[in-house]
Amino acid sequence: MNFAVLASGNGSNLQAIINAVKAGKIKGHLVLVVSDRENAFALKRARKAKVPTAFVDPKQFSDRESFDRAVVEKLRQSSVDFVALAGFMRILSSYFINAYRDKILNIHPALLPAFKGSHAIKDALEYGVKVTGLTVHFVDEQVDHGVIILQEAVPIHPTDTLEKLEKTMHSVEHKLYPKAIDLFARGKLEIRGRMVRLR
Repeated sequence: MNFAVLASGNGSNLQAIINAVKAGKIKGHLVLVVSDRENAFALKRARKAKVPTAFVDPKQFSDRESFDRAVVEKLRQSSVDFVALAGFMRILSSYFINAYRDKILNIHPALLPAFKGSHAIKDALEYGVKVTGLTVHFVDEQVDHGVIILQEAVPIHPTDTLEKLEKTMHSVEHKLYPKAIDLFARGKLEIRGRMVRLR
């Protein structure tokens, strides 16, 4: 299967995906990296790996759906079968989700449905939970809500700072996300209601 990654920032997850593809750990073809930020380091990572890139400027569009239509057009031009979000800092419109229904993956730094939103690691640390973790899930119309593919727990130690916990989370994230992408690319995931079963 062909897939694209959408990223807005540094692209550390993208790098993990690129490395996994090169190592044969993802049986899929990364054919495009799209960003909504022209200077995103993720684009530089992709170019270095000789992966085609596209910058779509949100300022050129009057609303979210118009932007998403332009992105979807780029994906279709590259024959993209599914999409992985990697630090893409935009909420997708219904148009985008319907264009790739059950074919958009995202990773969230918490054990959903706990600690939704953009400050999940900080929220978990401040709440005082003993365990947090990562969730790879399909994207639907609600934020951090789609059907869960994989989860992995990460213990929070009394000595953890936000910086230390983030570093631990990233190391787990960079293994879990490529694993989920590979399962999808090999047609191993089957959605049944709120459950994902391995074929």
